[in-house]
Amino acid sequence: MHVLRPQFRIEEQRALEFAGRRGFGVIVAADERGPRASHVPFVLGERGGRAIVQIHFTAKNPLVPLADGIRRFLLIVAGDDAYVSNDWYASRDNVSTWLYEAVHLSGVAHLRGLDENRRHGDALLAVSEARLPKQPWDLAQMEPGKRESMLAAIRVIDLVVDQVEGQAKLNQHKSDADHVAVADRLARSEETGHRRVARRMQALRPELKYEIPSNLASSDV
Repeated sequence: MHVLRPQFRIEEQRALEFAGRRGFGVIVAADERGPRASHVPFVLGERGGRAIVQIHFTAKNPLVPLADGIRRFLLIVAGDDAYVSNDWYASRDNVSTWLYEAVHLSGVAHLRGLDENRRHGDALLAVSEARLPKQPWDLAQMEPGKRESMLAAIRVIDLVVDQVEGQAKLNQHKSDADHVAVADRLARSEETGHRRVARRMQALRPELKYEIPSNLASSDV
């Protein structure tokens, strides 16, 4: 990841927390034909002091044989983003830009045995279901034959993370007046993601006066 400015860099622990909260990203690896990618949910854990990203693919996914314990995989985890027009700023002659948050986790990928499939499925469901305002659903509630057939069709992969990169491009380098002007514009957007970006900006400079304070938009989380 190319970090555009030092103040945009997300510190490693915060980057891992960001990725863990999102729980969904794009895995990229390359073979002799070039890069391959898949969109995947994941569980972020720790083993032996190292961050471990555990994911699964369908058995026929071409990324499966690439998880050979040697090749490196990259997981791209994106947050909200928002386009900013140049005439939204308080000052003149700014450049239109795009605000966003993203984290890259990379390391060597290892294919796990089929006996890991159920454990992975339980862990992934537990994390995902906990985000919903309902009684969690789990694999024990599934018809056994159907469950075993489904689990047999996947392959679990551990990505042992050795590089963590994060960037939050949220107008940190702009003046207070420009910061407020853009945050206020995004806070009025019909796009939920834009309003979340506005709240991230407000959190960076909470002492400033905004048209729509972050505590009035908490329902967009």
